[in-house]
Amino acid sequence: MSDEDKTTGPDQSGPEDPQVPATTDPEVKTVGTRTGMFGARGTGDTSGFGGLVAPIVFPGAAQRPFGGWYDEVADALEPAFTAPWSVVVHRKEITFHVRREDLLAVMKLLRDDPQLRFELCTGVSGVHYPEDTGAELHAVYHLLSMTHNRRIRVEVSVPDSDPHLPSTIATYPTNDWHERETYDMFGIVFDGHPALTRILMPDDWPGHPQRKDYPLGGIPVEYKGGTIPPPDERRSYS
Repeated sequence: MSDEDKTTGPDQSGPEDPQVPATTDPEVKTVGTRTGMFGARGTGDTSGFGGLVAPIVFPGAAQRPFGGWYDEVADALEPAFTAPWSVVVHRKEITFHVRREDLLAVMKLLRDDPQLRFELCTGVSGVHYPEDTGAELHAVYHLLSMTHNRRIRVEVSVPDSDPHLPSTIATYPTNDWHERETYDMFGIVFDGHPALTRILMPDDWPGHPQRKDYPLGGIPVEYKGGTIPPPDERRSYS
């Protein structure tokens, strides 16, 4: 293969390095304390991890300049926001924290604006922070610009008492099953989804298994007539 052949074709390199200054990594803020590996109590843990005690911390908001193309993305996004918004730059990765009222406008702008062109949303991740009062449930969207070779995250939080977010599948159809999984596992309701049903658990399953307040044991699971005993009954420890 000639040198000329090696330089043709699409860019196969990793995401563009934003050249983020070290000073943009903000101090963290503590929102609670986690005990044990997963924060659950009364599970009969025999691993030894039950004795762990660690603070629950969030990275604080970053201040401009964010560094490199991060500022370009922030400038292009700004018209989509109707209220103050925050940006976190942590470990050289950027997350835009938006209100749910702005989510659809932000996602459409991310996809369509020539300066942004985040054509692909690779999924929606649910997170449960019981100690984050008034914002216990978080949805994190992971976006990729194939045009500019860039990656960002968009994060939205909602309270336990009102776990509703607008569905984004009109803009990013790939989020269809991801929104169903986040609903199934965390209980976030994506308004406007055409078929928001459980995707892993049976339709009549009580609760949402990946929430921090969900019991780790003591619940038998049925799969098409076959029953699996709860985890704490499958093995005895001497």
